[in-house]
Amino acid sequence: MMKTRILSLLLLSAVTLGFTACSSDDPDTSYSVIEPGVTEKNDLDLWIEANYRKPYNIDFKYRYEDIEGDFNYYLVPARYEDANTMAHLVKHLCVETYNEVAGVDFTRQYFPKMFYTVGEWEYQNNGTIILGTAEGGLKIFLTGLNYLPTYMQSAATLNYYYIKTIHHEFTHILNQTRTIPSDFQTITPTGYVADMWNETPNWLPRGFISDYSQHSYIEDFAEVMSVYITNDSATWDNWMTQAGATGSGLIQQKLDIVRDYMLSNFGIDLDELREVVQRRQNEVVSGLVDLQDLTVK
Repeated sequence: MMKTRILSLLLLSAVTLGFTACSSDDPDTSYSVIEPGVTEKNDLDLWIEANYRKPYNIDFKYRYEDIEGDFNYYLVPARYEDANTMAHLVKHLCVETYNEVAGVDFTRQYFPKMFYTVGEWEYQNNGTIILGTAEGGLKIFLTGLNYLPTYMQSAATLNYYYIKTIHHEFTHILNQTRTIPSDFQTITPTGYVADMWNETPNWLPRGFISDYSQHSYIEDFAEVMSVYITNDSATWDNWMTQAGATGSGLIQQKLDIVRDYMLSNFGIDLDELREVVQRRQNEVVSGLVDLQDLTVK
């Protein structure tokens, strides 16, 4: 009898606990237990707010957010000081360049609404690295910011690894608004080699301004545009000499189409754009631009 009583009490306790457990599992939908983190704004955040968000509605993200990157690569955050430098470079060499040439309304309408930066490159299996990408016409993703101090030593390396990439990706964004003229595809139609571009030499005599131009006509167009405006006339003329009569003639045909495309669609004189890019770039290399100043005006 005692055993039966004890067993009954145990069963009653178990049932009571069961009801209690079930009751505690019911969610209280009146509030969320997940609260977003709050990061106190530092000087760079306030500077970005004043120089990107307010005038252009552009977000310059430098804090690591895995959802903004590519899960196929191992990435690390950009260092604060390098993100600060890059934010100033993009403003002086890209955003304000298009302001000067095409007007602030052009920049507000066409420039991407987000820059996302990381510290490491994206390394590919073919031995190349991804310097940047454009996504959906709204975002430019820049990699390798932690190497910026090394490549700031000259305009050539700064352009090759960073600034040309931004102009290249911005060209892709413009192409989503106004398509590339079909004539461009007919100049070197059999010369495109897709992912074999880094294994195909002698691109200049074949009518391509860079090795990556050989990937596809879309990349070719963006390379002609970005390489032309980020390099001075002496450098370009030297490449045309290396290309020879045939190669330089093909590249010139492509350049003429790019020049007409920018003028007819966006009212931008490509040579004026190049002149402004060169001047602003020389201002940076000469130390005339303070790339660390976070004074909010």
